[in-house]
Amino acid sequence: QVQLVESGGGLVQPGGSLRLSCAASGSIFAVYVMAWYRQAPGKQRELVANIISGGSTNYADSVKGRFTISRDNAKNTVYLQMNSLKPEDTAVYYCNAYIAGRSTWHSPSDYWGQGTQVTVSS
Repeated sequence: QVQLVESGGGLVQPGGSLRLSCAASGSIFAVYVMAWYRQAPGKQRELVANIISGGSTNYADSVKGRFTISRDNAKNTVYLQMNSLKPEDTAVYYCNAYIAGRSTWHSPSDYWGQGTQVTVSS
């Protein structure tokens, strides 16, 4: 019953900021990787950023210098701070996590949140 729940999306003007949050809950043994993806209408879902337990991060070239991913391991929560937002950032943002359940610690699985809409428009 592992679930990911996103929050923080909304409408913002170009140049503005938003912070997305995603909390994992359920019978969890370990959360190895947490990530944010996004998907705009008519386009494929793409990786925005990810972060592993040790803190290493990766970013899409299009968001480097503007977005920051972070996590709170004690709360199984990942954040995406989005600054200097552009209209092309408009998309549904999805939380993703690679998680091992307590009963299957040796076999992690991908989990997805329901998505949160981010719209950047004047």
